[in-house]
Amino acid sequence: MLQAIIRYDVSVCLFLNRALRAQVVHRLFALVSRLGDGVFWYVLMGLMPLLLGGQPGLTAALHLAGVGLVGTLIYKVIKQGTARPRPYDVVSAIKLGCDPLDLYSFPSGHTLHAVAFTIIALSYLSALAWILMPFTILVAASRVILGLHYPTDVACGAIIGASCAWVSLLIVG
Repeated sequence: MLQAIIRYDVSVCLFLNRALRAQVVHRLFALVSRLGDGVFWYVLMGLMPLLLGGQPGLTAALHLAGVGLVGTLIYKVIKQGTARPRPYDVVSAIKLGCDPLDLYSFPSGHTLHAVAFTIIALSYLSALAWILMPFTILVAASRVILGLHYPTDVACGAIIGASCAWVSLLIVG
């Protein structure tokens, strides 16, 4: 079973990574990935007090920041524990589309944060769905297209991010 998952991961990586041959695709997903490093989310946190006004906006921004910190701690512990090499390190046919932020592949921290931040932000301001949902999907796709993650890294990052968000929403009320 595990070998079948690994074969699937590699075959999807190889297929999607071929999209980098088109310069416009390469540039688009490298930009999305860099925005997903944090820039997009920091701007969102900064805008929440303006979008929601006063205390509700500050609460939303602090909620986003708190979930971001927890997500970072979780994914760093998991990455160090699993130490899964990135696809481009394992399969020579997979080309690296942009520099990674750390050594390991599992789970995708970009996807974890994109999903968590989207769920939290939408719980405060659902009108942002038109921009946050597509951006989150592009961030997740970028990680595989750029040769930085396997699909299972992205899927697990999404599950962890959603779990962090939902637990935080239960706690915050």
